[in-house]
Amino acid sequence: MIRAPRAVPAWLAHPFRWQRLPVPWAAVARGALCAGPLLGAGIATGHPAPGVLTGLGSMLAGVNDRPGTRRTGIVHIGLPALASGLGMLMGASLQTVGAGWWVVPALFAVGFVSGAGSVAGPVRSNAGMQMLATTVLGAGMPLPGAPWAKALYVLAGCLWLLLLRLVVRSPRPTGGALSGERAAVATVFDALSGALAAAGGPGAEAARRRLTAALDRADEALRLRRLTGRLLRRTAGTQELLLTERFAAATALCEASVALLWEARPLPARVAESPRRFADALRTGQPPGRLSAPETSTPARGAFDQALLDAAVAFARREPSPTQGAAEQDPVPVAREALRALGGRSRPGPGLFGPAGRDYGLRVAVCIAASAAVALLLRADHWYWLPATATFLVKPDLGPLFSRTVNRFAGTLAGVLVFAGAGELLTGSWWPALVAGAGGALLPFAVRHFALQTVAITLMVLSFVYVGGAREAATERIVDTSIACAIVLVVGHLPRLADPRRRVGQRVTSALRATERFLRHVLEAEPGADTTERRALRRAAYRALGEARAAAETAAAELLAARDRNPDWLTVVSAAERIVDAATACAVRLDHGAHRPSIEEAERLCRALAAMADALEDPRRRRDVPVPDGDLRPVPDCATLTDVAAELELIRGYAGTG
Repeated sequence: MIRAPRAVPAWLAHPFRWQRLPVPWAAVARGALCAGPLLGAGIATGHPAPGVLTGLGSMLAGVNDRPGTRRTGIVHIGLPALASGLGMLMGASLQTVGAGWWVVPALFAVGFVSGAGSVAGPVRSNAGMQMLATTVLGAGMPLPGAPWAKALYVLAGCLWLLLLRLVVRSPRPTGGALSGERAAVATVFDALSGALAAAGGPGAEAARRRLTAALDRADEALRLRRLTGRLLRRTAGTQELLLTERFAAATALCEASVALLWEARPLPARVAESPRRFADALRTGQPPGRLSAPETSTPARGAFDQALLDAAVAFARREPSPTQGAAEQDPVPVAREALRALGGRSRPGPGLFGPAGRDYGLRVAVCIAASAAVALLLRADHWYWLPATATFLVKPDLGPLFSRTVNRFAGTLAGVLVFAGAGELLTGSWWPALVAGAGGALLPFAVRHFALQTVAITLMVLSFVYVGGAREAATERIVDTSIACAIVLVVGHLPRLADPRRRVGQRVTSALRATERFLRHVLEAEPGADTTERRALRRAAYRALGEARAAAETAAAELLAARDRNPDWLTVVSAAERIVDAATACAVRLDHGAHRPSIEEAERLCRALAAMADALEDPRRRRDVPVPDGDLRPVPDCATLTDVAAELELIRGYAGTG
């Protein structure tokens, strides 16, 4: 009897996953000009310590050197840079006062804050991780200098990469000013074209998620542009206002397109090609040309063609509309918007010291403190290898723990072997700078895989410590990495700290509540009402669902013994995504005169979704918030809401909220 092949478990397959991304050649050039030249300058001038510290700062900044506009680059690199300087100041101060074993509780406290920051958004999460890393390195690396001077050197290295970010970049498109923002909006139209081409096929949902991600990046780029203008008290120019109008047209076109995707029928190629013409127009500054002919076979197609016509009008306009200019000049809470931008969010996130924040913080703090204690027991010098390795392993938002641990060890082993080979082949005092430059050039490309990223970082760090005087650190690096991996695997899988219901459930609950707010607005809004709030709520729902999906995918690839006691998070998130799609299609149909459900029908669906969110938020409250079977019956004469009811039934079954 032939047995069917068993699928490889997700936790075992995840370490071999490789992201397919374009090569960021500008970032590769910046990486080659950062750590290596800075370290070489320190060697050439006879001051290796400043070269090591500035090279370290540029390496940490290079980890955050991702594609985006200049303003997003300043935020994504600048905030972690400030945190790195603060961490170096704290760590070097501990070394100066001879803290000894007091460094263990100090690192526990810094680790707790770093871990809790993981729930506040990706930018603040990176800032917390780098603050913890520089605290460890500052407390352990035996480099001369006052704490404030070491912190300034680290900041100088970060600022050097920021300066290169402003100078060494991809060629500006021929479309003129606002090149980064224009490219971000053009990517939205490209992603929309791809989603329309995938309609009715197996890749439709994945294409819609790529569209949502492109919308988020463009929204962040324009939001930071507006924020900069308000902070500098600068009036928005004509090109900026026109680009904002075109992004609004793209958002409206995406809403209509989601309704087309919900119908799940293949579309003619000319329909998918029309948004791409707008993308080309943004990149070249030329008119978009001929678009697809209008058609009104369905309400969704009629809404799409109307949005397409509105977008063509927005692209034909050479002066911004008066309403757009007035909207840009309205007073806004700049301080609150700045905090959200720095956190990488457009809406407030969960509290740092809520249940998820406490769990994240405790997990990181225990791992770092245990690593530091073991390291101090084993050796008095170079003890910082252990907690520094644990810092880059234990952060819960960086991917599955087992996968990171395996790739970290493999990458460290490969990096040590390459560094040792370079030491055998090269001579003189300058070769570590050459190796650091090669690692810096590899770093932007290495984001495709965690093991490759570890190779690049290992080459750079070994170059720093070699110049700093630790000539035999390579072998110790392998031993300490092995010990750190073992500590992180044990502590990271403790029952309370590894419970996905607490770590992932918070994200899923937040996504369900955002979905419920959008659904309620769609069903309760007056006919003919302004659609601005509806689109904002839809974007917020998709953004929350994207965060929930990332957390659910990480949890699905974790090595957990109690997996069967947790809900199927990915199925719950997918069902919630389809609810938002169906609610969007419902909104489009209601705009075109479709049957409007009764208040009772709308309320029972919203109430059922809110009850499921309550039950997921606190499993002990399940008996207090039951979802009666009758609440999930189909909605008469409304196919979109019948789909909503079906997805609610699916959520109830997989989440165990019945």
